[in-house]
Amino acid sequence: MTLKVVRNTGLKLKMKEKIIWLDDIREPISLLENGFQKSDIRICRNYSQFIEAIQKDGLPDMICFDHDLGEEKTGYDCAKFVVDYCIKNKVKLPQWHIQSMNIVGSLNIDGLLKNYKKHEML
Repeated sequence: MTLKVVRNTGLKLKMKEKIIWLDDIREPISLLENGFQKSDIRICRNYSQFIEAIQKDGLPDMICFDHDLGEEKTGYDCAKFVVDYCIKNKVKLPQWHIQSMNIVGSLNIDGLLKNYKKHEML
């Protein structure tokens, strides 16, 4: 199975891996342009859809985060949920990418996930 680089992320994923795209507006164009199928990408537009997707199907191989979701809950809240989910279920943190235009929000999400990854005990 060949690896493809998802544009602008530097991450390598195998084709057919599951991805959650969390964004209230943007479509996952870069993923589709790099050979991923729509069936491999679950689009979540808000916190509730994101939580529901993970509770139903478990963690994906990668999560693409937006920070500002057009509601009170943000991508940072979603990232906190992922960390808590990993701790409670003793599973590894998936790969992540942040496509948010909010620089401070992006740095907060990335910092949270990097800090957890550094101390992950799996």
